[in-house]
Amino acid sequence: MATTIVKYTDNYPVLYGDDRINLNWPERITSIAGGMKIGFSGFKNLFSNPLASIVKIGAGGYLLNRGITGHCELYKRIGKLSTNPINVNIRSSFTVDKPRQKVYDFWRKLDNLPLFMKHLESVEVIDSKYSYWVLKLPQNVATVSWHAEIVHDEPNEMIGWSSLPDSMINNAGKVRFQDSVDGTGTVVDVVISYQPPAGGLGAGIAKILNPVFKSMVDKDIQNFKQYMDINNDADEFTEVIIIE
Repeated sequence: MATTIVKYTDNYPVLYGDDRINLNWPERITSIAGGMKIGFSGFKNLFSNPLASIVKIGAGGYLLNRGITGHCELYKRIGKLSTNPINVNIRSSFTVDKPRQKVYDFWRKLDNLPLFMKHLESVEVIDSKYSYWVLKLPQNVATVSWHAEIVHDEPNEMIGWSSLPDSMINNAGKVRFQDSVDGTGTVVDVVISYQPPAGGLGAGIAKILNPVFKSMVDKDIQNFKQYMDINNDADEFTEVIIIE
């Protein structure tokens, strides 16, 4: 049985009517400039095209207010309450009916992961320490990629990794391997910390995707268990199509 815990953390609780600043200055300046441009365009064509001009004036006013106050109501509704990034912590624990060394060897070869993790498009192993990850966003709307490095490696015990500085997504994680109580299987503990890109947009995207991401993690955990069961004692891991 697998368990997954997803925790969202921001510096403040959600409060009704809360209008605190949740936009960084670059976004505020962009909103002010865009609001002025759209607003002036609306006033310029007010008599020749009144309907479109009224829409432009309204949109320009919204952007101006957004930039001057530093508050975005849309960001607040999706959980962005400050200019600080939102951190996400995911923890999963499950038991695999395979020896610990076999399970460790599978995880250590990182390019095995997309064989059962459907949300990973690919993991390219560059060398024993570095790798290149490509993540598929829900509905395949886009991909996000980053370089990662192995920061801790204890054979048959633990693997720790972290994205390199200035990655599009800042993430770190570790996997621990322990013998099950009956000694016939392996207890796998996975901890992943995820931080979206800086800025309100990145934090907003993280809030939108997290429920979907949790679902993907749950499915991938089950896929992992099925995958290991199907491959049994094969020396080489092969691609398996898992029908849900």
